[in-house]
Amino acid sequence: MREIISRYQHNIKRIIRNFTGSDNEDIEQEIYIKTWKSMKNYEEKNKFKQWISAIASNTCKDYLKKKRVILVNDDEEINKIKEKDNLEEKLDSKERQKRILKEVNKLPSKMKNVLVYYEFEEKSYEDISLILNIPEGTVKSRLYKAREILREKLKDLM
Repeated sequence: MREIISRYQHNIKRIIRNFTGSDNEDIEQEIYIKTWKSMKNYEEKNKFKQWISAIASNTCKDYLKKKRVILVNDDEEINKIKEKDNLEEKLDSKERQKRILKEVNKLPSKMKNVLVYYEFEEKSYEDISLILNIPEGTVKSRLYKAREILREKLKDLM
């Protein structure tokens, strides 16, 4: 289980941030517990990253549903919740992905290359450094800058 956590922790934290807008260790722990309990149901033919990502997404959705089950008497609060629900319906998962990829493609090529290698191909800083023939510090710097740009461009999705 430690190997799974170390390998997929970054991805799990990213999913949690995308759903909740912040890091949440309780949700993260719940995801690892559900993963551990469900390992017997995992089929080798499926990609593990997709499987654990689905567990993470579903756990976050459950968390948000529980969070919304609050008795609300104020009409203004009810309208805010409805507006938020409508926004979430409009920005379903595929639309969000398209938007993210569109913004990634707009990044300067140096930042985009580092981001794609790190986030999508799951390469280490060292591997990216070797592939692009640049220092690890430059890899980290470009990754940081790329994330900052994306965070600003995609803040309405957070």
